[in-house]
Amino acid sequence: MLSQYPVHTTIPVTDLVAAKAFYEGVLGYVPEMETPAGIIYSAGGGTRFLVYQSAEPSSGKHTVLGIHVSDIHAVVASLRSVGVTFQEYDLPGMKTENAVADTGPGYAAWFKDPEGNVIGLIQFKARETGSEE
Repeated sequence: MLSQYPVHTTIPVTDLVAAKAFYEGVLGYVPEMETPAGIIYSAGGGTRFLVYQSAEPSSGKHTVLGIHVSDIHAVVASLRSVGVTFQEYDLPGMKTENAVADTGPGYAAWFKDPEGNVIGLIQFKARETGSEE
């Protein structure tokens, strides 16, 4: 019933000013629409996400935003150069090495925004075309 409609993610923050500085100043997103209650950011491929003012902080226990990248190692290095700290995990079936984990279908890395929201990077492995996405 709803599968034909575009989707977007929403990210709760208690400090919209700090979130704005991070998403725009550090990650480089440009606001599409801004209200006192939240900011909609444009992303690649016509996608978008909302960062909104919340009375309660996010739990920070799961990924709230996934970003598809073509060269995860280059993106990790670029983000580290502007002060982003990546999460390191050592779980059964998944271990990061230099912030990047081989997840089977792709490579992934995770970092947190100033509110503790987990943001994931994903680079899918080669498909039938023989190239990486």
